[in-house]
Amino acid sequence: MDLNQELPEGTVQNVLDQDTLKWVFVGGKGGVGKTTCSSILAILLARVRPSVLIISTDPAHNLSDAFQQRFTKTPTLVNGFPNLYAMEVDPNMENDDPLGSDNTDGFLSDLANAIPGIDEAMSFAEMLKLVQTMDYSVIVFDTAPTGHTLRLLQFPSTLEKGLDKMMSLKNKFGGLLSQMTRLLGGGDEFAEDAMFGKLEGMKDVIEQVNKQFKDPDLTTFICVCIPEFLSLYETERLVQELTKFEIDTHNIIINQVIFDEEAVESKLLKARMRMQQKYLDQFYMLYDDFHITKLPLLPQEVCGVESLKAFSSNFLSPYQPSIVRGTIEELEQRILILKEELKNAETELERLGKGKQKV
Repeated sequence: MDLNQELPEGTVQNVLDQDTLKWVFVGGKGGVGKTTCSSILAILLARVRPSVLIISTDPAHNLSDAFQQRFTKTPTLVNGFPNLYAMEVDPNMENDDPLGSDNTDGFLSDLANAIPGIDEAMSFAEMLKLVQTMDYSVIVFDTAPTGHTLRLLQFPSTLEKGLDKMMSLKNKFGGLLSQMTRLLGGGDEFAEDAMFGKLEGMKDVIEQVNKQFKDPDLTTFICVCIPEFLSLYETERLVQELTKFEIDTHNIIINQVIFDEEAVESKLLKARMRMQQKYLDQFYMLYDDFHITKLPLLPQEVCGVESLKAFSSNFLSPYQPSIVRGTIEELEQRILILKEELKNAETELERLGKGKQKV
């Protein structure tokens, strides 16, 4: 089968062309190059969009390393760009007590925060509320490894369950909660109403965003992986979960591919290429309707704006390995070797010719 004809184009051009997109998630297994890919996507989007924000939600932030610039939880203009901003936030630590305030301290706040996952959900809702107030054309999420990302996508249902539990407690025990709140240091008879109001407000925000996440015109998820078994397995799990959450995904980036550019003598490299090809074939078989972009394994890291820009060409056109690659010095060296071989061949032919004449 001719893959170039049968399969969708192996680039991310379809993402750049979809000018209605508001949210672009980049996710996958840890260590596959999500930050590099999301950074380059943000750079490419900045060429075609008025303003772009890239957010890292991975507690082990790498955006600062990728761009070689310090970022915080406040959007910062990336050096060298007029319209690309970056920020690093941790949904777990964005607010030490997302339900607490001057009016809602104490027992009720502790009770609410005891609901599994509610603190993360509320913090993520606060972040989304903040982001919604910002005027960016598109927002790119550099997410944490797969498990954490899937929890983010489950937050709307977590908030809904949490609110239902709290409302159930309020209906069952009525004023008892208020009395306990005052006894345990709440100090304000309207504390529970304030807290419920805040909880409902956060639920409204995240439900609104969740509707946008499920709209393929507004949201897409790009899976990043490498051609190995565990990454293939986790990508399949991620795609299935995204389908269950009704989140659009039709792009896969396969990173760290070893291309057979010239005669390779290393047995280890040959073995790795055979292994990678086996999993590449499986990717194409499983995701024959996806845009699959293959990126080459490089001998050095892609760090800094100039390196990111240079590597971005592989996102826009399929990587084409060439037998003759390298610097001018390498090409000149090859030419010298070829000239020497040609000279030796001519000498040998001349010698053979003289030998025939003697006979």
